Amino acid sequence: MDELRSASLGKSATVDKIANDTSMGAVTLLVGDLDAMTRYYRDVVTLEVITSEGRTVTLGRAGLPIIVLQYEPTLRHAAPGSAGLYHTAILFETQTALAAALYSVARHAPGTFTGSADHLVSQAFYFTDPESNGVELYWDRNRTEWSWTHGQIEMGTLSLDPNAFLGEHLTEAAAEGATARDAASVGHVHLSVGDVETAQRFYVDRLGFDTTIRMGDQALFVSAGGYHHHMAMNVWGSRGAGRRGPALGLGRIDLALPDTDALGELSERLTHYGTPLRDDGRSVSFEDPWANQLTASVPLA
Repeated sequence: MDELRSASLGKSATVDKIANDTSMGAVTLLVGDLDAMTRYYRDVVTLEVITSEGRTVTLGRAGLPIIVLQYEPTLRHAAPGSAGLYHTAILFETQTALAAALYSVARHAPGTFTGSADHLVSQAFYFTDPESNGVELYWDRNRTEWSWTHGQIEMGTLSLDPNAFLGEHLTEAAAEGATARDAASVGHVHLSVGDVETAQRFYVDRLGFDTTIRMGDQALFVSAGGYHHHMAMNVWGSRGAGRRGPALGLGRIDLALPDTDALGELSERLTHYGTPLRDDGRSVSFEDPWANQLTASVPLA
């Protein structure tokens, strides 16, 4: 494992941080059955197909890509305990829209449900797609309801009954598809990694996210701009994992930066730390210590 060393850039603290307006872009999954995976994210999770070109299908909401499925028939699943994707978390703007998606899963693929929780900052429901990729569907409470203590966000894992949630928030119109075109986005991405200390040195010290929760040597939650977390890394099933080889599952994580200045600062910071990257002026591509691929980009003019 590459030894990630912290160092000062000799610049302002602002430049040492990823831009506050950073958000998550689409998550690319490498899949073995493109048709089955498309049906799951379209008909079950209630995303819409934005583009379908040969071996690649892009799904999202309101024109915004959320999941990109890339057909890779020669790949196989990674061995148990490998680093990679823990889950992709899809954020819905209203509890009604979340309830509609939850209702769709209950109708079409109830066996993919794995759990639910009230995290104080959010309400979340968890699933596993047909190729064992984790999926979270969630809704955020208003930031004014979040609590911070000594710089860390207060999150919990309280009971959340999915049937009670449906009873409270699912409307007849939503059940019939009225929210199917409502906006949604990738709210955060959670990774399985080999160790938390290396994750912190890369995602906080190099990439520039802020730590929002550090759970000892178990998990790390990071964000930009005071969000509860844009990314998280845990070792719950992957402690000691090394670099990933080619396999089904996570293909790429996209980060959306607000402008070219923010992209340039990120590129300079990664270069300073000796992180190999590809920079074309509108996007910067690189990988983390476990060979998870990331691309940061700015909106087209």
